[in-house]
Amino acid sequence: MRLFIAVLLAQNMKKALTDAQNALRQHNFSGHYIPEPNLHLTLRFLGEYHDPEAVLEAMESVPPAPCVLTLNGYIGNFGDLLWAGAEPCPALEKYVKQLRHALAERGIPFDRTKFYPHITLLRNAASSQAFSDIMLKKESMTVQRISLMRSDFGKHGAQYTEIGAVESGAEGQCF
Repeated sequence: MRLFIAVLLAQNMKKALTDAQNALRQHNFSGHYIPEPNLHLTLRFLGEYHDPEAVLEAMESVPPAPCVLTLNGYIGNFGDLLWAGAEPCPALEKYVKQLRHALAERGIPFDRTKFYPHITLLRNAASSQAFSDIMLKKESMTVQRISLMRSDFGKHGAQYTEIGAVESGAEGQCF
């Protein structure tokens, strides 16, 4: 099973992100646009792993504090991947560190790259235009749930399915 841990986005966030994708299309950006149902904030990518129950146990051992996630208004890139940025969120960053520790403690493999909060908009982006002038509407949502997701590839691309989740615990806030 191909697994990842993510924040599923509220509709207002998805609307701002699809509006940004439409602006990219108007600027003649081609590539693989992420479908609206698949837009999410990845907290940790696990890859192929056979025991989702162990992952859920690790997630439950560090319940997240509710926090506010806010799009920062900008589009950035990692090579040919374009993404929407999120404002720094100390509570979410702390949770990701705790989650990494809980996964490692249980011997669950995961991508160990530094957490940089972003939402992928477009893969394999190609255009002669600059994307820096495309603004993303600042939207916010309260994160109260962290989801374990399964990714399945089919003839129409990736399909993401939530296979479990952890609800937030104590009060917290992102600034």
